[in-house]
Amino acid sequence: MAAIDAKKMADGSWHVFVAGGRKDTGRDLIQWAQEVVALGAGEILLTSMDKDGTKSGFDLEMLNRVAEVVDVPIIASGGAGNIEDIVEVFEKTTATGALAASIFHFGEVNIGETKQVLANAGIEVR
Repeated sequence: MAAIDAKKMADGSWHVFVAGGRKDTGRDLIQWAQEVVALGAGEILLTSMDKDGTKSGFDLEMLNRVAEVVDVPIIASGGAGNIEDIVEVFEKTTATGALAASIFHFGEVNIGETKQVLANAGIEVR
């Protein structure tokens, strides 16, 4: 698995960041995603640093763009604010997993309820 943190740039592209999203590597996200898969990554944990911690929903555009160029599973990360955001990422992207942290850590969303809502929406829960 490769974990990639990315931010959208002024020109509309995304760059790969390191150091918790503080340092721009200058690498293009799309090219890097293709490269890590070519190097053997069988899955990508893709975090939108623009959305991370905002609770404003996942970066659907970024997830879909990366999914267009790689043929490995993608786990969405960064932006989950409620159960609806988690359902939406599965309905509007090909993400095979969704990472949510603070909404569970702080008790804003119940894990059991989230699993039930996903199951009711016909989304496989693992």
